[in-house]
Amino acid sequence: MRPVHFISGLPRSGSTLLAGLLRQNPRFHAGMSGPVGGLFNTLQGDMSGRNEYSVFISDTQRRRILQGLFDEYYGPEFAAEVVFDTNRIWCSKLRSLKELFPAAKVIACVRHVPWIIDSIEQLIRRNTFQPSAIFNYQPGGTVYSRSEGLANGDGMVGFAYNALKEAYYGEDTANLMLLQYETLVSNPASALKAIYDFIGEPAFIHDFDNVSYDADEFDIRAGTPGLHTVRRKIAVRERTSVLPPDVFRRFENDAFWRDPQLNLRGVRVV
Repeated sequence: MRPVHFISGLPRSGSTLLAGLLRQNPRFHAGMSGPVGGLFNTLQGDMSGRNEYSVFISDTQRRRILQGLFDEYYGPEFAAEVVFDTNRIWCSKLRSLKELFPAAKVIACVRHVPWIIDSIEQLIRRNTFQPSAIFNYQPGGTVYSRSEGLANGDGMVGFAYNALKEAYYGEDTANLMLLQYETLVSNPASALKAIYDFIGEPAFIHDFDNVSYDADEFDIRAGTPGLHTVRRKIAVRERTSVLPPDVFRRFENDAFWRDPQLNLRGVRVV
């Protein structure tokens, strides 16, 4: 099987931008979040004790079936030598990934959490006539209810944040790296150099002034045009938050990865 790595972490934190950059390398395939993570979860559930026939499935077979999912999905349609699969679920699956793909690396994209909430709120306001799939197409609510929904354990941000903490503080961190959005947009050359070093691949010259990624059809169907839009030129863009100050302050101290004293297992943070 070809080498496979994983992009995970927090939403609105640069995973699509990272995929747009990586796919400039003709040896790599990378994209936005895809179906493999959900299929992986479904297969695990269907091979569990809730299936009365699971007594006929051994762990060896489970392993082979889960590995086969990647073999079959990334079949001959994908010519790349190295595959990056993106899904926020992967941070909660480090033990499984370690068992299935010992050499695989997980790159978790992170960002100062208030700006994640702000970025989503900006999208909602920009598409004011289209209820978003992020909130189950519900047209009501306020910035307060939306931020609460995002942050709860099953929310778009809350689940990813809890999965990230599980990965960061767990015992399977040897193949985990955190990539800060702030680093990616302010110093993309340094960020990409660290990634190539982390995954053990030869360096490649990327074009940071000409990044492309197109998922317009998906975004429109999700009622959130612009959800995966990537600006062609990478640059830091200063702006004022649209969040009320109390909402912004609520999430201001959540960037645990910025405190070296909390990095108990020496996870690489770029």
